[in-house]
Amino acid sequence: MNIVIGADHAGFSYKEELKNYLADKQFNISDKGTFSEDSVDYPDFAHQVASEVSGNKSSIGILICGSANGVAITANRHKGIRAAVCWTNEIASLARKHNNANIICIPARFVSFEEAKTMTDVFIDTTFEQGRHQKRVEKIEC
Repeated sequence: MNIVIGADHAGFSYKEELKNYLADKQFNISDKGTFSEDSVDYPDFAHQVASEVSGNKSSIGILICGSANGVAITANRHKGIRAAVCWTNEIASLARKHNNANIICIPARFVSFEEAKTMTDVFIDTTFEQGRHQKRVEKIEC
């Protein structure tokens, strides 16, 4: 599975750790930055991740910033993207099961790295239930 990952300065350390964790699990990782803790603008990285997922170059995207809101708002501007802010395993699971989310947005300032790692595993391992949720997902795009 191809996974694309990106973060701003607040999410940089989590991105680096998560990237290595997923590579050890044999996932193909595309890192869109940032590449240091220097202050940057989150949309620059969220757009790159969303473009790769919407272009089917990666199956799943991971975005990390302080609150996860900025990257989620930015990513959701792209056609075909359903980016979900997740802060618990249950939210990560429901985002996939009910909303067919394809990008997980992690709030680095509000969850531990262990929580981020576990949520990412849940997000990757959970599949869309379809059924009654399919027609709802079809109504999302304008």
